[in-house]
Amino acid sequence: MSQRQVLQVFEQYQRARTQFVQAVAELAARPQNIETLQNAENFCLPNGLFSSWCNSGVMSLLRPLLLDVVPTIQQTAALALGRLANYNDDLAEAVVKGDILPQLVCSLSEQNRFYKKAAAFVLRAVGKHSPQLAQAIVHCGALEMLVICLEDFDPGVKEAASWALGYIARHNSATANLGDLPSSVTESQEVSKMITESGGVILKKDHSVHELSQAVVDAGAVPLLVLCIQEPEIALKRIAASTLSDISKHSPELAQTVVDAGAIAHLAQMILNPDAKLKRQVLSALSQIAKHSVDLAELVVEAEIFPVVLACLKDSDEYVKKNGATLIREIAKHTPELSQLIVNSGGVAAVIDCIGSCRGTVRLPGIMMLGYVAAHSENLSMAVIVSKGIPPLCACLIEEHEDHIKAAAAWALGQVGRHTPEHARAVAVANVLPTLLAMYMDTRSSEDLQMKASIFVVSATKKALKNILQKCTYLPALEPLLHDAPPNIMKHIVGQFSKVLPHDSKARRLFVTTGGLKKVQEIKAEPGSLLQEYINTINNCYPEEIVRYYSPGYSEILLERVENYRPVL
Repeated sequence: MSQRQVLQVFEQYQRARTQFVQAVAELAARPQNIETLQNAENFCLPNGLFSSWCNSGVMSLLRPLLLDVVPTIQQTAALALGRLANYNDDLAEAVVKGDILPQLVCSLSEQNRFYKKAAAFVLRAVGKHSPQLAQAIVHCGALEMLVICLEDFDPGVKEAASWALGYIARHNSATANLGDLPSSVTESQEVSKMITESGGVILKKDHSVHELSQAVVDAGAVPLLVLCIQEPEIALKRIAASTLSDISKHSPELAQTVVDAGAIAHLAQMILNPDAKLKRQVLSALSQIAKHSVDLAELVVEAEIFPVVLACLKDSDEYVKKNGATLIREIAKHTPELSQLIVNSGGVAAVIDCIGSCRGTVRLPGIMMLGYVAAHSENLSMAVIVSKGIPPLCACLIEEHEDHIKAAAAWALGQVGRHTPEHARAVAVANVLPTLLAMYMDTRSSEDLQMKASIFVVSATKKALKNILQKCTYLPALEPLLHDAPPNIMKHIVGQFSKVLPHDSKARRLFVTTGGLKKVQEIKAEPGSLLQEYINTINNCYPEEIVRYYSPGYSEILLERVENYRPVL
């Protein structure tokens, strides 16, 4: 056998390996092929014999190819593994159980940039599914290698490493961020998000809220990520900003670490970058920093984001709008002084315009921002009213179908109207009260009441009605509610009439002519209850014969007297 024939054997073997990894990588790129690849060990050859290579599984076949002498085969094998692991948590667990991660980590510091990008992709694909899979990446020492990759000369390697670190850092416990919302909205938006995004692998081990993020920080990633957002490559800026956001969201301490690395100034400079995807991540990162405390919010404000950030509310990209409104919300919620700064910069008017120009969940942070501002003080609430914020909030109650958006709008209207009779009147004249009452009645009687979101709507609308009604002295807006309100709402409505009627003769007359007094007599209240006390107070405003005349059954009494009356001739 000639030398050429001998070499052909090796060439054929190399071509076969190359063809195999390329084929698997291409197959793994199509979702319809994943199940077949995943169940390859059950594949049967046409002659009825089980294939020995299939019996060992595709993962175990790809694993030795990570150490192949041919770099292209190594890279393609890593790419195939990454695509498989990216598909679902079962395949990602198979990568972990197959002891593939240590091989990838060892090779990260030795191989070329193409392999590093592919290896980082595998780590990202595994770590994204669940906290324990991310923890497996940490345990195999990958963080240190990924941080080293952040210093690589190739922007693609930095981007891949940053992306992997972000997927590790973002994992959170199910209840970590419930404190972001006011209790009167009852965390409906965050709970809805938690229900939607929770899933995947059930944790076998409890982790602290930010253990994984802390591990990323301890590995020294933050200063290098801040350097990455200063690089000229837009894609690298996006991923680095996203990773900083994922680190910052968990706790004030982690957010402070990002701040101490000088991230705020660089992030603030990119708010008006023309790239929409970059702006999304920048605004998200600043929001995650600002949300934790007054001090952090003030540091974000000191970076002179106002009025620059208001331009984002008019952006053509819906996510830029939403993240911009979220940033303003996270600042406004802390103190009256920060809310006043937003008002002075034109932020309230800009948010109101944004709510009016968009639909769906994009509206939510703006709705909540108005509620936070109005909740702080009478003057700030009046600023929302003067800026014509009530009609858009009322429109959200009518137009939106998502329960958590309706709940947020109801809560915000309640915050606007709860301060003084003047505030409550401004809400009432917009015909908000019948809408809130109808929403409360519809949701309360709904078959979906067992759903948490529906319960939150009931709670939010009830609280909003109570807040507004307890201050509202504009009786024309209250009277229509007498006909439909349930007893727990009726007592607040009748209570307001009992406060106003004793001191207003015109209101007393109007209350009779419009049928209000008659309706009050028809209310069945328990003796000694607060509602009965209010009814008695109203009745004491009128002569006894007038009250008797409008009482149920009095017409029958009069007819009976007519029948029994003997004419005097």
